Amino acid sequence: MARPKMILAGGSGFLGRRLTRHFTQLGYHVVLLSRRNTPNTVQWDGRTLGPWAAELEGAAVLLNMAGRSVDCRYTARNRAAITQSRIKSTRVLGEAVAACQNPPAVWINSSTATIYEDTTGDAPANTEATGRIGRNFSEMVAQQWEAMFWLMPTPSTRRIVVRTAIVLGADGGALPVMAQLAKFGLSTPQSTGQQWVSWLHVQDFCRAVEFLIGRPVLEGTFNVCSPHPILNQEFTSLLDTHYRPKWHIPQPKWLLEVGAFLLGTETELVLKSRKVVPRRLQDAGFQFRYPTCAGALADLLAQVA
Repeated sequence: MARPKMILAGGSGFLGRRLTRHFTQLGYHVVLLSRRNTPNTVQWDGRTLGPWAAELEGAAVLLNMAGRSVDCRYTARNRAAITQSRIKSTRVLGEAVAACQNPPAVWINSSTATIYEDTTGDAPANTEATGRIGRNFSEMVAQQWEAMFWLMPTPSTRRIVVRTAIVLGADGGALPVMAQLAKFGLSTPQSTGQQWVSWLHVQDFCRAVEFLIGRPVLEGTFNVCSPHPILNQEFTSLLDTHYRPKWHIPQPKWLLEVGAFLLGTETELVLKSRKVVPRRLQDAGFQFRYPTCAGALADLLAQVA
């Protein structure tokens, strides 16, 4: 019996590797669409139709994660690249799906929990139904990304948007870097430490995608994050408790801005307050393996090199 096929667009990074491993173990044949000409991938440019589009015929799942990294300075050139890489890849995938004789059964498109405006203090957490959409650059990128996805005419394909929070893993993403910094005293609150952190264990990320694929009645927009966002000062305290560094280096906002400039990134990645909950996932019956950050970090930090 033929294995179900998953098309993974833009999946050469940390999350793509983990999804490939997870779904291969489930019996899927995972086909990676990548701009890189590497073994076990099908090459595409993320902008134009080509021979790669034939891979979509009869696929069980199309999962799009393509887009330039936001870990950069928000110059005019980088802003354009961040925005266009998401819009163009989504549009050309929609064109490929529409041209299929036997289109993918479900198309899951990435988005981000950053789409919601900065949420501070005791304000209610953002759900899919009540979330307050922001108007800053990163929030507008997410809106344009989702708008392009929903504009594509794919009537025979179930469609889902996943607004994903910060995914924590031992072998990629932000956590290994944060862990190394914490060892040397940077386990202190960043700025005031009062910004909310929405997060997710990488295992629960893969399991949530599996859950959404396996329930044909589910479609639309889903927040993919832990049900328990925590404050930055609580998150950094967990790192501090684990590593117990000999000294502690304060991280005021001005120092973070200097560091972000030297590292070629933006302070928004650590200072924006993200308070998001996965209401629709929970209502559908999804059970988190790591619902609390303390449990997730206890598992992951034991694996960080």
